[in-house]
Amino acid sequence: MRIRIVDAFTDRPFSGNPAGVVLLDAFPDDEWLQKVAAEVNLSETAFAHPLPPGGEADWALRWLTPVTEVDMCGHATLATAHVLHTTGRATGTVRFTARCGVLSATPADDGSLTLDFPTSTLTPAPVPDGLAEALGADVVAVHDTAAHVGDLLVELPDERSVRSLAPDFGALVPLSQRGVIATAAADDPGRGYDFVSRCFFPAVGIDEDPVTGSAHTALAPYWSARLGRDTLTGLQGGARTGLVRTTLRGERTLLTGHAVTVIEGDLLA
Repeated sequence: MRIRIVDAFTDRPFSGNPAGVVLLDAFPDDEWLQKVAAEVNLSETAFAHPLPPGGEADWALRWLTPVTEVDMCGHATLATAHVLHTTGRATGTVRFTARCGVLSATPADDGSLTLDFPTSTLTPAPVPDGLAEALGADVVAVHDTAAHVGDLLVELPDERSVRSLAPDFGALVPLSQRGVIATAAADDPGRGYDFVSRCFFPAVGIDEDPVTGSAHTALAPYWSARLGRDTLTGLQGGARTGLVRTTLRGERTLLTGHAVTVIEGDLLA
């Protein structure tokens, strides 16, 4: 079977967030899926197989980190949709069924893809003991996100604070279900983005995830409320960066970005 590495939320190779993509006829046992994800050793590997026509979705989709399965993943969904369209396995909108419900991906003439994901709820929360020390930064505000996201959304004072983070990953593990989304408003929106973020998920085997689509289902409502606009652009990442255009539509959030296939080969095991 074919396996591909796709850089998501970027139009340039070796940037954005890389994901493994494996298209199957059916899902094999969980142990095999986890071994492949561990071998690929990226933040997520997506596994998908086609569904019979006429249902609520066209493909079944699962995402695994090197150590566990997750409920929601944006960049690996974007990568999967990119593979389906570039290989001719799909045209137009593709619907996926996953742990977090039915998702869709719609292509545009400029080569971008728009994902339709559930909007995360945001619940104000007290600053957990040890959070500021683990991040090494002052904390402005903290919000809990919805169950399928499972992160703490943490606002920092400014863009520089986010960019300069060097967290104590071990100290972050007990603070949330999945990890921490650190964010701040852009210093200069004229540079093409409205807010910045970095995501740390050591509890699921990912110290830092370069560009996290699922996190933007929480970042979109947070910054839309603060900035007064439903459509925004977020810049995420440390060493690797990518852009996510978000459009808030009530209980759904649209996530738009590009993707690039960088590696394609045969999975022999």
